[in-house]
Amino acid sequence: MTEHRIPLAGVIGNPVAHSRSPRLHKHWLKRYGIEGDYVPLHVVEDDLEQVIRTLPKMGFVGVNITIPYKVAVMQIADQVSDRATLIGAANTLIFRKDGKIHADNTDGYGFLANLRQNSRWEATAGPAAVLGAGGAARAVIEALLEAGVTEILLTNRTRDKADGLRHEFGSKITVVDWVQAGNIVEEAALVVNTTSLGMTGHPELRVPLDGLQPGQVVTDLVYSPLQTRLLREAEAAGCSVVDGLGMLLHQGVPAFERWFGVRPEVDDELRIAVLG
Repeated sequence: MTEHRIPLAGVIGNPVAHSRSPRLHKHWLKRYGIEGDYVPLHVVEDDLEQVIRTLPKMGFVGVNITIPYKVAVMQIADQVSDRATLIGAANTLIFRKDGKIHADNTDGYGFLANLRQNSRWEATAGPAAVLGAGGAARAVIEALLEAGVTEILLTNRTRDKADGLRHEFGSKITVVDWVQAGNIVEEAALVVNTTSLGMTGHPELRVPLDGLQPGQVVTDLVYSPLQTRLLREAEAAGCSVVDGLGMLLHQGVPAFERWFGVRPEVDDELRIAVLG
């Protein structure tokens, strides 16, 4: 007779105490009456592989991965999804019953699901302006191209990083110098800030926003604070605004479903629980 094991999941990072993922998944576990738990795991780099290989033996069904390990875990996994390969980072590990470790990236999925739930954005509406060229930008670009956006106007404070993404993702990306960022904000149907500018404890996003107009959809991946300067000014200009918290909530959906066998819902009750 096999013993009944309580399924466990968690988030690995360094640091990890600030993560809102435990609130997210614990809320769902409680809501769906699932016997399970989700814990923050602070792991130092030297122990990363050993910890990941040990977790399945302790009843873990998977983990989320946060900074600084989203790239490193791809070397540890036995299988890497196509989208994680394209993005060059993984945020979710699934420990399969056959002992294999599967790495995936659900950030792009979370980004699109958030946009679709909270705005009337259509991929065919026109170009998307993406500010930033880091890991989050890669997930956003992959998702936008997958959704059918035909032109992405990309800008970053250091241009060569943006050029690198164009080289990887192809001709639908047009790179624009950071000093011209105000111009692409004006031309785009969708404006996405993927930088940390505007986040609590970081410098403000100083891009000129006077070109914003009604009909545009503007979203900020920063969710601390929920209302960034970008979103405040976009709202004042009559744009449709989408805050960054929804992306965090939605990226958890495919992971939770794979781990615990229930597809969870994203609603106001969940937002309140995660904001605490």
